[in-house]
Amino acid sequence: MLRNWFIYGGLGLGALLAGLIAVKIYAAGRNVVQAPSTAPTTGPATTQTTPSVLDFTVRDLDGKPYELKQHKGQVVLIVNVASKCGLTPQYKQLEALYLKYKDRGLVIIGFPANDFLGQEPGTPAEIRQFCSLNYGVTFPLMEKITVKGKEMHPVYKFLTEKATAGAMAGDIEWNFAKFLVDRQGQLMARFGSRTKPDDAVVVTALETAMGPPVKPPAVK
Repeated sequence: MLRNWFIYGGLGLGALLAGLIAVKIYAAGRNVVQAPSTAPTTGPATTQTTPSVLDFTVRDLDGKPYELKQHKGQVVLIVNVASKCGLTPQYKQLEALYLKYKDRGLVIIGFPANDFLGQEPGTPAEIRQFCSLNYGVTFPLMEKITVKGKEMHPVYKFLTEKATAGAMAGDIEWNFAKFLVDRQGQLMARFGSRTKPDDAVVVTALETAMGPPVKPPAVK
């Protein structure tokens, strides 16, 4: 049961900031932050684009360049993962989500990190083998990175700093923190480590981001 709700609403000046709403929900063992919703704007076209976490190029678990922009137009769930954590069984739930929704445009991207009590000590080969044998992971895994401190990876600086993350800014608290990115490449929600991937609040956010399933054309 939810214990406390804190709702912050604010209206900025001008159409670009109209209708901004930030919502924070705190429940036992979990932290959910939903991104501001922005009202549509009108006026002359501009060449400026809003920065997106999908603008980065990272490296996959094999060390090859991996352009996150290939996932623009999809719904992306970014998770810092680890193999020797009490939350490691979330791999199973993440894979189940991926298999259930990938045909509707969901992609899950795992970033192994060894920042919390050394709970991801493995080499790339060991990480891949562990994930495959124990949880059948098929969603993309990137190279091991740092998600906090001075050596923080640029992707996680973007996800956690106020200038780019807004209401969702804040340090990564543990393994399996989750960031939801909508089809336009913008941060939509952040879920705490203990919020399981199949929790109703996560599934509801995913369904909202994906929109209704596309019905196949009627056979004439």
